Amino acid sequence: MWSGPRNLSTALMRSFGNRSDTVVVDEPFYAHYLLATGLAHPGRDEVIAHHDVDWRRVADTLHAPLPAGVTVHYQKHMAHHLLPTMGGAWLDGLTHAFLLRNPEDMLRSLGNKLEEVRIEDTGLPQQLEIFEKITRESGHAPAVIDADDLLNDPQGMLQALCAAIGIPFEPAMLQWPAGRRATDGIWAKHWYDAVERSTRFVRWPKNERPLPAPLAALEREAKPLYETMHRHRLSPLDDIAP
Repeated sequence: MWSGPRNLSTALMRSFGNRSDTVVVDEPFYAHYLLATGLAHPGRDEVIAHHDVDWRRVADTLHAPLPAGVTVHYQKHMAHHLLPTMGGAWLDGLTHAFLLRNPEDMLRSLGNKLEEVRIEDTGLPQQLEIFEKITRESGHAPAVIDADDLLNDPQGMLQALCAAIGIPFEPAMLQWPAGRRATDGIWAKHWYDAVERSTRFVRWPKNERPLPAPLAALEREAKPLYETMHRHRLSPLDDIAP
């Protein structure tokens, strides 16, 4: 699942982690990304010390055999963690999907976490690059879901996503226990405060205040990237009884 930051990505990981047939991995390339870029993200040194910084070793784990009884390996990726120096050969053999969020809302949230936000930090340029690569190589657009659609109709959108990627929908995906998980990255204490309190998909209050000027400029740059993928987004399937 290719996402950008502040896109509902951890809640969606919770949803998949509550399935009976799934194991999840949380942003496996984050430590390599921080080491390679030198960016000063919250908890940077702890992330690098705690997680594997060798992207090749990490990529190998993403193709490793699954435990008995597990048929789905849900990989939550930040698209901007896939640096140009890493190549893309390891993407082969995986099923790809994309999670979007309106850039205005995403940037407002991201601006609360980072002192400086660049277009690269949104993940949108990288999402589009990966999206176009997968579309070109497969001959069809991969599954795309929008955070607003997911919040408006969690069951319908999860059913649509599961159908698109070829797995059965499970009603357990609609709610999960609150709290932290052993599978969460060490960065959870800096980023996951809201999702740790959550037990289901809940719409957040809409912030109507204008973006600060630097973020507004980024929003104008990000919007066309978002819209290119947004045109391919899935529509919810009709809700069915659990």
